[in-house]
Amino acid sequence: MDFGIYIIITKPQLPYTTIAEKCVKNGIKMLQLREKDLSDKELVRIGREIKSITKGSETKFVVNDRPDIAVLCDADFLHLGQDDIAMEDARRVVGDMRIGLSTHSIEQAMAALAKNPDYIGFGPIYPTNAKAIPDKPVGTTLLKQVLAIAKIPVVAIGGIFPDNIEEVIDAGARNIAMVRHFMQTNEFDSRVLEINNLLNRVK
Repeated sequence: MDFGIYIIITKPQLPYTTIAEKCVKNGIKMLQLREKDLSDKELVRIGREIKSITKGSETKFVVNDRPDIAVLCDADFLHLGQDDIAMEDARRVVGDMRIGLSTHSIEQAMAALAKNPDYIGFGPIYPTNAKAIPDKPVGTTLLKQVLAIAKIPVVAIGGIFPDNIEEVIDAGARNIAMVRHFMQTNEFDSRVLEINNLLNRVK
């Protein structure tokens, strides 16, 4: 089942709780907390606040990197990157919690798919400065190839903005993360509406 817009909270302009409320109101299906510079105490506090807002709604709460924080916040999903704890080890902490995996090449995508996660992220599609050490852009041709072999949702991520999103949609992507586009704005609702309209055009 596709998610559509996948929201990742990282250094947001709006308060965390405001974004969570807007995600619930707009029917966003996936909301990930990805903050690498906060203390564990802060992560747990913010995670629990977000979960209290998303609980019982269509919006699933995802915790990035940290199996322990995911359990403490009663998250719906754990998301793991290439440098994080292995999925098999994370399972010992989170039990049967659903898990998503980040991938940055065809090889990584195939290896991740073999582990039967609930979804994978694939990117960066375009150059991005969202990470301290950026991964090499994969482009839409490789995205098409991954979409062709994946039997689970693939979230396209990295350097995606309104001026290039149609290329990503044309490649077959139905799940898209646009970190800066949604975090560096106070116009969250109108941006969600704009991107949803583009995604809905191809259904």
